[in-house]
Amino acid sequence: MSIYLNKDSKIIVQGITGGMGAKHTALMIDAGSNIVGGVNARKAGTTVTHKKGGAEVELPVFGTVKEAMAETGADVSVVFVPPAFTKDACVEAIDAGIGLLVVITEGVPVQDTAEVWSYLEGKQTRMIGPNCPGIITPGESLAGITPHTIAGKGPVGLVSKSGTLTYQMMYELSDHGFSTAIGIGGDPIVGTTHIDALEAFENDPETLAIVMIGEIGGDAEERAAAYIKEHVTKPVVGYVAGFTAPEGKTMGHAGAIVSGSSGTAEAKKEALEAAGVKVGKTPSETAELMREILKAL
Repeated sequence: MSIYLNKDSKIIVQGITGGMGAKHTALMIDAGSNIVGGVNARKAGTTVTHKKGGAEVELPVFGTVKEAMAETGADVSVVFVPPAFTKDACVEAIDAGIGLLVVITEGVPVQDTAEVWSYLEGKQTRMIGPNCPGIITPGESLAGITPHTIAGKGPVGLVSKSGTLTYQMMYELSDHGFSTAIGIGGDPIVGTTHIDALEAFENDPETLAIVMIGEIGGDAEERAAAYIKEHVTKPVVGYVAGFTAPEGKTMGHAGAIVSGSSGTAEAKKEALEAAGVKVGKTPSETAELMREILKAL
C-alpha cells in the first residue's frame, strides 16, 4: 500500500520538452514510474525519446492535459513550467479532472497559489506543492524530483515541508525504508498539508509509523499536533528545522519566518510533544527516535 501514488499510476509531465522537465522525466522513468506522455501546446503532435530498461521509448506530446488524459488514461500530472505560467497549467489540469497534480515549480506568486487553492474546492484533484520535491513510493513510482536511490520500501511514512530534509531523512532511515515520502513544500499556501498526509498515513495499513518534518513560520505544525492528538493512533516522531533562526528574518522558504513567539521552533516542538510526538533536535536524532519505535513494534 501507499498514499496517493503507486505502481499503477499513469503520469504525464506538463513541460516535458523543457530542460528540467526532460531531465526529471528521465529520472522518473529510472525510478520505475509509468510516464505515458507530456504536454506542451507549441509542440503538440511531436514525441520525446527516453530510455527505459535499456530500450528507447517514444513519449507523445499533447496540446492539452485533457487530450493527454483521453489518449493515455493518465491520472497524475507533474508540473515543470515557469512560475508565470504555473497557475494556468494547474487550472488546465484541474479542469481536465486529473487525480493528482504535483507542482514542482519554485517561485510561484502566493496570490497565484491562493487562486489555484480556491479553485480546487469541490474538484476531484489533489494538489501537492508548489515548490516541493513531490512524492515517491519507493520501488513503485516517483512523481517529482526526489532521488529514488536513497531508500527502498518499508514501514515508515514521511511528510516534510523541506525537500532537502526529505532526502536526508530518507537516507537516515534507509535501513528501514518508506511506504511513501511526500514533500509538501514550504510556501505559505500549499495544496496538501501535514494534516492531509497524516490522515492518509493513518489509513494506510502498510504504514506503521510516521515522521513529520516541519520548520519555523506559520502554525501548520501546531495544527498538525492538535490533529495527531485527536486522530492519529500510529507513533509519530517529528523534527522542526530552524531552532537557531533569528526573529523577523525569512529563512529559506517563503513561509519560514518567525514573528515574536509565533512560529518558533521551540513553540512547535512543545505543541508536538504535548500531543505525544517525540521530537528530535537533529535529523539524526529524529531517525534514532524512529528506530527505537520500530524496534518496539
